[in-house]
Amino acid sequence: MSTEGARILVIDDEKQIRRMLNIALTGHSYNIAEAATGHEGLNQATIFHPDIIILDLGLPDCDGHEVVSKLREWTETPIIILSVREQESEKIKALDAGADDYLTKPFNMGELLARIRVALRRSAKTVDEPVLAFGEITLDIARRIVSLRGKELKLTPTEYEILKYLTLQADRVVTHQQLLRAIWGPNYQEHTHYLRIYVGQLRRKIEADPTQPRYILTESGIGYRLVKDSYIKGN
Repeated sequence: MSTEGARILVIDDEKQIRRMLNIALTGHSYNIAEAATGHEGLNQATIFHPDIIILDLGLPDCDGHEVVSKLREWTETPIIILSVREQESEKIKALDAGADDYLTKPFNMGELLARIRVALRRSAKTVDEPVLAFGEITLDIARRIVSLRGKELKLTPTEYEILKYLTLQADRVVTHQQLLRAIWGPNYQEHTHYLRIYVGQLRRKIEADPTQPRYILTESGIGYRLVKDSYIKGN
């Protein structure tokens, strides 16, 4: 199997590491995208649609284990961890979260290339289609398109990000702080009024009756929960 042209997403906050990997991997005919933070990496994964993800655990905005878990909610793309953390417990935690392989820094480039080839051969032939659906709504993550009964909805970037986050966490309670941190960053965790405004706007666009929501439910004093099969069951 030829791996030429495979897409590799590198998520690492060390600029020197990203530069070294970019030079080495493009030299082996791979196409490279880079991200310096966990949230940027998750966003790039939906846009770039990589065949392999190389991920550092020590990211500035969130732990790499969290990134692995979020990726595994919608994709089976092979994930290779590159980390200075050499403890066995860290390796087990990463693999349990869904990573496919683990290399400790400093690493041998020849070994990394070999592991990339193995992961590409082992990965399924099918391509992930990050299209999520609930009720009569579909959310195409790769194209950033939300549709209701086949008709595209016009959402603001913030509305889209909130809906995407809730959809990826479907049927789970998402706290106000989790949403604020994911959408606006760690300095906005007390600004719950932002959420009330944007969730209200979202409900007006996706709910038949925004005053009696079927999709985005309020968990009083905690946060919100998106119910995937709510259109069928009602609420």
